Formats: sequence, structure tokens, C-alpha cells
Amino acid sequence: MGAIEQLRIDLRQESDRAVVKLEGELDMANAPLLQNTIESSELAAAKTVVLDLQGLTFLDSTGLRIILAAREQCWRRGQEFAVTPGSQQVQRLLSVTGVGEHLRTISSAGEMFV
Repeated sequence: MGAIEQLRIDLRQESDRAVVKLEGELDMANAPLLQNTIESSELAAAKTVVLDLQGLTFLDSTGLRIILAAREQCWRRGQEFAVTPGSQQVQRLLSVTGVGEHLRTISSAGEMFV
């Protein structure tokens, strides 16, 4: 199975928000797919970027690095950045590594920022 089959990325615009929905596995083999999405002009135009992790079933250290790089990229662009909770494995990795403490987590991709 190739990287494309292991990770599906759906980018959609919702008014001033870009939602990047991930399904499958985010690891070393397919992290460049997400990196390319994060660097896209479509994402750069949004006021807010939401990384929807609800369909993500697996995450490794390379995936963590890409998520943190996405947060940094958004910060540099002046964009709001948030993630939605992922699977139990994803949430555990975010917690154990402390990465979750550095990410704004919202319950769903459509949740309003306060």
C-alpha cells in the first residue's frame, strides 16, 4: 500500500476558514503530503486553519513534527490554528509527548473561536 492510500487529505474552505481533514495514518512515509497541503496557496489565504484529526488512526513522531510545523507556519502568516481530537492512539501520543499542550484543540472543525 502506498502513502497516498494510507493518508487521505481533504482540504475545504468554509467562509474564512480552511479545514484540512486527515483520514488514515500520518507517518514518515506520507508526511510530505500534509507538508505540501500546509504550504499551498489555498491554505495561505484563510484566516483560520483547522487540522481535523478525527479520522486519523495513527500518528508517529514525523507526523507530530509536521503538525507543529503547520502551527508555526500559520503563526508566521498571522492565522489562527487549531486541531480537533483524533483517535485514542493519536490523543495519547499528543499527551505523552506534551505536544497537545501547544495546540489549540476544538471539539469539531466547525466550532467557533472565542
